[in-house]
Amino acid sequence: MDLVLQLDGTILAPTSSKAWGGADHWLAFTNLEEFTINGKGTLDGSGSVWWTDSIHDFKQVSVSTDEKKQTSRPMAVMFVGGSKITVTGITIQNSPKFHLTFDTCDGVLVHHISISSPGDSPNTDGIHLRSSKNVIIHHTKLACGDDCISIQTGCTNVLVHDVNCGPGHGISIGSLGIDGLTACVSNITVKNVKIHDTMTGVRIKTWQGAKGLVRGVSFSNIQVSQVEVPIMIDQYYCDHSTCKNKTSAVSIADIVYENIKGTYTVQPIHLSCSDSKPCMNLKLSNVELKPKPDGHQMSETFCWQAFGQLNAPIIPEIDCLQEGQSSNKWGHHDAKCAA
Repeated sequence: MDLVLQLDGTILAPTSSKAWGGADHWLAFTNLEEFTINGKGTLDGSGSVWWTDSIHDFKQVSVSTDEKKQTSRPMAVMFVGGSKITVTGITIQNSPKFHLTFDTCDGVLVHHISISSPGDSPNTDGIHLRSSKNVIIHHTKLACGDDCISIQTGCTNVLVHDVNCGPGHGISIGSLGIDGLTACVSNITVKNVKIHDTMTGVRIKTWQGAKGLVRGVSFSNIQVSQVEVPIMIDQYYCDHSTCKNKTSAVSIADIVYENIKGTYTVQPIHLSCSDSKPCMNLKLSNVELKPKPDGHQMSETFCWQAFGQLNAPIIPEIDCLQEGQSSNKWGHHDAKCAA
């Protein structure tokens, strides 16, 4: 308890992928309570050796002269099973995979840090949350090749504010429910955030065939600049060329989008919801998204099985959001998320 790791210099990861010896992480902190990392130093993951030959999350790494082993790209910094964890002041850069991961943690505070890797570095999430609760992330700069912040199943009571995101894929809940798993996410607040030069702005993405519930999410005071798709819900998420159609889905309900303004480069809003579990109680207020005049072909707002309400002003006009309630019921199918 009450330990402090102060970093004021630079820690450099091995520059040869062979030196990792099959590890899936670089620095791991397990089952710590009241633990702080602070200082003005840098953790450099030397990720470029992994990115160039990366196929999904794997790379062929030489183990001996006549044998090769397939090894997962390692994460830079990982906390597992911790409570009352603080990370502040430091820089984490060029991770082979995720930069900063919290798994099964209770009480996380991240502030005034910088995370960076090239915009085309694969799967280099800035901050990756999984099965963690009571998390606060603020006054942090995130520039990477994937989600600036990724919020996965089992997360609840997460507050993100005063964050600068870009380049990257935006701030995402998901992807949730791969391989038919049950996913539960609740009470997520993202506010006072700047997102620029990203693939999406604020996004919820789930796999077909999954179960569970995303409920109680608020995105407010979001400034976007040259974002491909600023607002997205995708219940048909697929990271392959094709995925099989499946009936069940993670239910998405009680989602608020308020005061979201700026420019887009492909499509302003994309709400692609499940036939069996439509998105319910979506609320959009004071949304003003304008195309960036750069010669690209723009797409109109898209909605499918999305139910909710609009409060002016809404730019561009959204005429595809359905009012009222879907005939499909969603609440009683998600008892596993009630706990």
